[in-house]
Amino acid sequence: MKLPKFAIENHQFTLVMMALLVLFGLVSFLTMPRSEDPQVQPAGNTIIVIYPGATPNDIEQLIVDPVEEVLNELDDVKVLESSAEDGFAHISVEFQSGSDGDEKYSDVVQKINSIQTQLPENILSMEIIKWTISGVSIFQIALISETASYTQLEREAERLKKQLERTQDVKNVEIFALPEREVRVSVDLEKLAQLRIPLNAVIGAIQDANTNIPGGHVDVGTKRLNIKTSGSYQSLDDIRFTRIHSKGGSPVFLKDIAEVHFDHGDVAYLARVDGRRAIFLSVTQKPGTNIFHIANRIKPKIEAYKAQIPESMALETVFDQSKSVSNRISRFFKNLMQGLLLVGIVIFTAVGWRAAVIVMLAIPISNLIGIGCVDLSGFGLQQLSIAGLVIALGLLVDNAIVVTENISRYMKMGYERKEAAVQGTSEVGYAVISATATTTFAFIPIIMMRDLTGDFIRSMPVTVVFTLTASLLLSLTFTPHMSYRYLKITTSGRERPLRRVLNSFIEKIYRRILSFALEHPKRILLITVVIFLISLALFPLVGVSFFPKAEKPIFFIDITLPEGTNLNKTDDVTRDIEAELRKHPEIMRVVSNVGHGNPQLYYNMFMERQKPYYAQIYVEIKKNDWRGLQRLISELRQTFTFYPGAKIEVKELEQGPPVEAPIAVKLMGENLNNLKQIASRVEAMISSKEGTVNVKNPLGTTKSDLRIRINRAKANMLGVPLTEIDRTVRASMVGLTISQFQDINGNEYNIVVRLPVDEKPTLSDFDRITVSTLSGNLVPLRQLARIELSASPITISHYQMERSVTVTADVERGRSVNNITSRIIRDLEAYAWPKGYHYYIGGEMESREESFGGMTRAIIIAMIAIFGVLVLQFKSYRQPLIVFSAIPLAVIGSILALLITGNSFSFTAFIGLTSLVGIVVNNSIILVDFTNQLRRSGENIVSALKKAGETRFIPIILTTMTTIGGLLPLTLIGGSMWGPMGWTIIGGLLVSTFLTLVIVPVLYRLMIPNSR
Repeated sequence: MKLPKFAIENHQFTLVMMALLVLFGLVSFLTMPRSEDPQVQPAGNTIIVIYPGATPNDIEQLIVDPVEEVLNELDDVKVLESSAEDGFAHISVEFQSGSDGDEKYSDVVQKINSIQTQLPENILSMEIIKWTISGVSIFQIALISETASYTQLEREAERLKKQLERTQDVKNVEIFALPEREVRVSVDLEKLAQLRIPLNAVIGAIQDANTNIPGGHVDVGTKRLNIKTSGSYQSLDDIRFTRIHSKGGSPVFLKDIAEVHFDHGDVAYLARVDGRRAIFLSVTQKPGTNIFHIANRIKPKIEAYKAQIPESMALETVFDQSKSVSNRISRFFKNLMQGLLLVGIVIFTAVGWRAAVIVMLAIPISNLIGIGCVDLSGFGLQQLSIAGLVIALGLLVDNAIVVTENISRYMKMGYERKEAAVQGTSEVGYAVISATATTTFAFIPIIMMRDLTGDFIRSMPVTVVFTLTASLLLSLTFTPHMSYRYLKITTSGRERPLRRVLNSFIEKIYRRILSFALEHPKRILLITVVIFLISLALFPLVGVSFFPKAEKPIFFIDITLPEGTNLNKTDDVTRDIEAELRKHPEIMRVVSNVGHGNPQLYYNMFMERQKPYYAQIYVEIKKNDWRGLQRLISELRQTFTFYPGAKIEVKELEQGPPVEAPIAVKLMGENLNNLKQIASRVEAMISSKEGTVNVKNPLGTTKSDLRIRINRAKANMLGVPLTEIDRTVRASMVGLTISQFQDINGNEYNIVVRLPVDEKPTLSDFDRITVSTLSGNLVPLRQLARIELSASPITISHYQMERSVTVTADVERGRSVNNITSRIIRDLEAYAWPKGYHYYIGGEMESREESFGGMTRAIIIAMIAIFGVLVLQFKSYRQPLIVFSAIPLAVIGSILALLITGNSFSFTAFIGLTSLVGIVVNNSIILVDFTNQLRRSGENIVSALKKAGETRFIPIILTTMTTIGGLLPLTLIGGSMWGPMGWTIIGGLLVSTFLTLVIVPVLYRLMIPNSR
């Protein structure tokens, strides 16, 4: 190998290149984006359609079905889901991983536009939303006041919003819980009836008067002048003096039959902070930006604004994500520093201080180079990429240890320093390259995962691969040069405390064990196979899970009342829950959202849209006491389990990509009544399983609607169009948006026609409604229609274009989702399903199967690649198989470690096992490679195996100890997310290392012929 010699002879070039790479990494570290979690999203779009007055059946037939049909024609559609409710349709389409989000959005828009003529004409609005990664609030600010009007709150909120929007890297500032301001046209129906003016005439007059039609242009000499017509309204007086009708030759203006004024729409979203009325400002950041930079710019503005607001108001920051990101990143860097310290202790106690310094230099240099490459690849600094640095910490010194140890050995043999550096590095160079290649290939399957889980986890293996590649480059260039310059023979000859212990172990124990094993190879191999089979039999005791709960000092309480419940009742229930929460002194803050979900604060928990029967409470505890949090959540769940008339769900945050629920059973079939019955049975199945909480069945209740039964024959006879009835009813009861008004500042407001109301509409208001005939006569609504109560389905849902209902449930912390889901599946299989009805398991099990299943092909490819590297190095088919024997040995240790520590086989444990494949074969490579070298020099097979085992024992043990030392802090302090991964690697590495030093020689003895 010529690279070490080149690096030593051209040391100026070597040092300059190292310095430039380190500088590149340092700049990247200081400037790269920082966030709490990876900003991932699937390619997908949501279509929201508002069609007032339509029933769920109407929405399904007129909107959902035609939209789904055209969307299903698109390529790469993964999931197509929809829901139809009263006056509302929600259709979402998710595309296969790897699809271009912008391209798919354009395709969806094109498809929707192609069927616009097929959709109902009187749709109020249709919005196509592109899924985005930047919708999470990094700040939630509350403007609090019990006495200020909404107009005053709006004025102050708008002022603060403008200041925050001007902050660099802020994407958007949105105001929540503030009723929309509108121009209210409060029509007096009695005056309309007296003047025999139909409501439709009022609406038409306003729309006509507010039309801005360009007047064209005229040429005057050499100039062309544009002609401006009357144009749109300029003031409220313009609206008031709109001519509606003429009576006896006198004009009737709008002001004669209606009041025109600014007002706020009906309050549909109430917000409180610790019981005080509030509105919220939510701040989101642009993708790829640094949250700390934004926080440092926003916080002074918030503090300065507090001094400016009226005394009747208060301003509080109820959520600041930068604090959580700072804690998360600080904890990971603390783990990194602790791991670095442990690695340093191992190295300093095993080799001389000069050699230790040379080895330790590889850590910061490799990390900085790796960070630079991670930044160049478009990833930021967050918990996954930092976890990759921690995983790589113990691995990246392996190459430097092996190289330094071999150079020291050559110096002891009497070689001159330069020759010792070149020869020592060259002898192990190809083995080091193979070992690094196999380790990096083991991480390739994780990088190749193409679903949402792969996007979420990808920055971690990418960081490991870049960092290990940097360490390989250092070990073949920088480490030989530093050893040549600073490693002394005298220093190399000194025996350090750890080395003395290891040498004593070799002489007294390992030598005898290896000799016995080589004398009885078949017996040893049989014992090992039995141990492996026993460990596999223990695996069911370990259990399987996906991602654990997020260990954050916050949780949410979802309150759902029967659909049809008004906002006041929902608010009463919410206040009861708030009163219960105030009994717990460990709770620091309670933020209530009545009629709406809290602004999105977590990457995989989405905001619920406006619903009068729904409320959500955001709860923050005073300190990060996870056990105390679990006790509190368990106590609250017991308290709220049997709350009368409402479903109360205490929800913890989940790690990993978004999943609809840990347990989700989708039931498919055509008839809604049958689906309702089946859903009720499935709900009972899930509720009966110990450990399930927050079981939700959307068809568990029905709602009553107030249906207007129109006498069509009578309406036709009197000449009353049906659309006139619908429009008049809506305008009279909840208001009808008919146009827009723009003030002198450019602000736009809806012009809304409705009855004069001080309170909510009542049934008696129907007696006041009149509709106009085609001849202009007025007819009371009661003569054309009767009003009755009727039951209707709450929601009609589709999954993959088929009618469905999804029954969901959460699982208590510490319970195995896999075990509970398996028991539910057994009940579902035993259920007598009607013809045409079936179920589909979604939730965590679906995501896990997609994630794990997607890795199968990638793992096979990686194993073939690793095998190919080993065949290239050893020029043999048998020797790579010997090296691969370390993998089942590692499985033994991983299963035992998870079982002993009480961790389940989660997704991160699976990542650990995949990583372990590349790590454990390194020891086998070093052992087999040196055995081959000894045999080529004339040693017989048994002698070569013994000498190779004893010579490579210390480097193998040291690399194992440094890997474990680097991972230990993350494993012990990393919580439920990283603990299983750390124990998987540590347990597998411990067992495989000691068994490899025995089993690999045994297999070599059995499989390789005793010839040179």
